Amino acid sequence: MRIGDSLAGKRVLVTQADDFMGPVLCEVFAAHGAQVIADKTTLGSIAAGEAAVRAAGEVDVVIANLGVPAPTSRVADVTDEEWRHVFAHIVDPLPGIARAVLPQMTKRRAGKIVVMGSATAFRGQKRTSVYSAARGAQASWVRAVGTEVAPDNVHVNLIAQNFVENPMYYGPEVQALPAFQERLRREVPLGRLATAQEDAMFAVFLASSEVSFFAGQSIPFAGGWAT
Repeated sequence: MRIGDSLAGKRVLVTQADDFMGPVLCEVFAAHGAQVIADKTTLGSIAAGEAAVRAAGEVDVVIANLGVPAPTSRVADVTDEEWRHVFAHIVDPLPGIARAVLPQMTKRRAGKIVVMGSATAFRGQKRTSVYSAARGAQASWVRAVGTEVAPDNVHVNLIAQNFVENPMYYGPEVQALPAFQERLRREVPLGRLATAQEDAMFAVFLASSEVSFFAGQSIPFAGGWAT
């Protein structure tokens, strides 16, 4: 059996399906035979995360694809509104998703949650205090929840990505900048961006029944930028 074959017929909920990694996730999971529920609502609260799962009904896999453009304010200039906006969209939906989906998964003793996170949680950078804090909160949440539900055969893990092609952070206009190309050569050992398909295939790997020995882990997917 190939990795991903077990997804055939499985109901897979992808949040923020028309943004960040959403479109390619929907495409790649569908190519592996999954029944994809593409939720395109804006998840900006605990209640919104819960509502997305309730609307989807029974699901085997949740891909928590959550992203907003990363602000670049200096730490002393961060406003209350900026902090709340980023956390509302990247962190707040997670407990609502869990509240709605974990009871059905633990009852079946089967289920996968994959959070599309960021390696910025693991490497300090200037002018990223809000975004890094929110992505770090995701990683801490996954560590705790993944440990809690692992005995029920429910697997919760996070892809800590960076330098992956996507329209939110690394669109064509960014890739075309000479300064960005120099940054790739300087900071990323592999010297390139990952394709969106590579990232989505890693999500398939973690969501597959063939792979069931990850629990509460945040796994860097950043070409060696974070390890």
